[in-house]
Amino acid sequence: MDMGKVLFLNGASSSGKSTLIKELQAKLTDPYLEMGLDKFIWMLPKRYHNQPLWDDILGKADTAGALGHQLVHAMHRAIYALSHSGLNVLVDHVLVEPNWMLDCARLFSDVEAYLIGLRCDLEILEKREKERLDRTLGQAKAQFWKVHAYKSYDFEVNTGRYSAEESVNQILRFLQSNKKPMALKKLLSIKDST
Repeated sequence: MDMGKVLFLNGASSSGKSTLIKELQAKLTDPYLEMGLDKFIWMLPKRYHNQPLWDDILGKADTAGALGHQLVHAMHRAIYALSHSGLNVLVDHVLVEPNWMLDCARLFSDVEAYLIGLRCDLEILEKREKERLDRTLGQAKAQFWKVHAYKSYDFEVNTGRYSAEESVNQILRFLQSNKKPMALKKLLSIKDST
């Protein structure tokens, strides 16, 4: 059985990950499942979505608690299992913890897994955050300084400069170029050499 492709879309809150994933699902020829940390968080009992239990998940927006780490590592293994079952996966991720990136590099360096960075100016992220009713104010700013640290990408797109449609078209053109994913392999080799 052929392994499925994995596209990790990494960016701060309000960078457009969910919107791009929906557009990609509509435009990609092959079916892609959508997965992300929010989906795992919403599986928890509702009491975990509020303080003080929220702090044990991702209450600080840029730092995870023990349960947050457990959820992310489980999510990575679920994505790995799906790809090894021949299913393609689009992943909505906020890689704010260095060990999350290392976990991805270790698990997916031998999988056709692309790491795609979604960049956006902080002012735009904060404006979007204020317009949305489902985000904690300050979340984008807290993540902005960490989400792209230590990362090498297979492809990047500026979702503040380009519309969702153009951003998706850029990603599709990149995928059609048939370049092999290298970012996770590179990150793993850097970590292994230290």
